Amino acid sequence: MQDYEKVNRLIDGLTLFDDDLMSRVFDKNIEATELILRIILGRKITVIRVNGQEEVRNAEVGGRNITLDVYAMDENGQEMDIEVQGNSEGAHIRRARYHSSVLDSKMLKEGQPFKKLKDSYVIFIYKHDKFKKGLPVYHIDRYIRETGEIFEDGSHIVYVNGNYKGDDEIGQLMSDFHQVDPDNMHYKELSQGVKHFKEVEEGRDSMCEAVQEYAKEYALKKRTEDVKSLMESTGFSLEQSLNALKIQGEERERVIEQLQQ
Repeated sequence: MQDYEKVNRLIDGLTLFDDDLMSRVFDKNIEATELILRIILGRKITVIRVNGQEEVRNAEVGGRNITLDVYAMDENGQEMDIEVQGNSEGAHIRRARYHSSVLDSKMLKEGQPFKKLKDSYVIFIYKHDKFKKGLPVYHIDRYIRETGEIFEDGSHIVYVNGNYKGDDEIGQLMSDFHQVDPDNMHYKELSQGVKHFKEVEEGRDSMCEAVQEYAKEYALKKRTEDVKSLMESTGFSLEQSLNALKIQGEERERVIEQLQQ
């Protein structure tokens, strides 16, 4: 009963900066996706497909795969990756470069000319001000250094300041991203989705499963880190460290699997 109440408290406190909630709210939700793209990019975009938690696998054996929080495609074939970032972990600016390259790598079929490559957008919505300049949005473009002209290769990286509190559309959007209560949101396109996963039984059950799964993954990560730390500090072998920490059975197998990745 105590665990059930704890899970429900966690769900009540979730915001759109939590990727488990955000990816579910936007999954197949074209209306909500068009809303935030219009506000962030400053133009009307007609979305034809949107998926939450879209995995993109690296063709290179042993290469790093990524899971996009929200993947969208517009009517012109342009692809968008929308990510939320609630903390500094995984926030290195080269992550944006990697996400951009992964989007590009799956656009062309064998033999297609490079001019057929569509524009791609990687949008990071940060909970805080990534660049600490107080601006609502930061557009990252390539320039020709010698002339100052934009190098229009169709690659777009955008950072959104989640701490921005202006009395405009993007300020209201960021306010909604911080809001735990859907009834206090400005945009119905967002509030309806959040309400479904917080207040409707079917949606809330889905969130319960997600939170419980996350708790298991976090516990596994912590145990794996404990094993690594013990091995480094004592010189113990993997077997000795697992025994010392009394890690047995299925948990033992999963920790070993994590360490081998």
